[in-house]
Amino acid sequence: MMVGPTIELLRHGHTGQRSYRGQLDDPLSELGWQQLRAATAAGQWDAIVSSTLQRCAAFAGELAAQRDLPLRLDARLAEYHFGEWQGVPIEEIDRNEGEALGRFWADPVNHPPPRGEPFAVFSGRLAAALDAIVDAHAGQRVLVVTHGGAIRAMRCMAERRSFGQMVEIEVPHASLHPLAWPVPA
Repeated sequence: MMVGPTIELLRHGHTGQRSYRGQLDDPLSELGWQQLRAATAAGQWDAIVSSTLQRCAAFAGELAAQRDLPLRLDARLAEYHFGEWQGVPIEEIDRNEGEALGRFWADPVNHPPPRGEPFAVFSGRLAAALDAIVDAHAGQRVLVVTHGGAIRAMRCMAERRSFGQMVEIEVPHASLHPLAWPVPA
């Protein structure tokens, strides 16, 4: 029987932004670089797969080069697209659309932001990215550099939790999260 990879998810570091950034392509702040370097200093991996957004890909490229590890960028690991809320300060959304924001966090599947990415599309692309990692990296330790919302969604799928429980999952900047994939039957 083939042994799947050991997957560890890493959230990108601080960007200095205070809003749902989604698929806006923000660079890391100097603090963000420091957070990521500290978080990965003791880690051991055989390969790195990263979101294509620069707040993930730039650090993944640095780490792969330093450790002579293969790196693959995968656009399916990008953050959720928050539609009209993308780039808007969270306090402003809460003030102007507080009820809609509450419905989104309670049930993102049925209450996405205005013009937001359908949650079935988001979770489907994340699952496909994870399946590709499993297929390409049997028996290896793989670092997956991605985003807070993506990590919450992947953990909900792997832990068989409803997406409405995403808000309960703490995912600080530069935090590491082991993930069992595929989900056992």
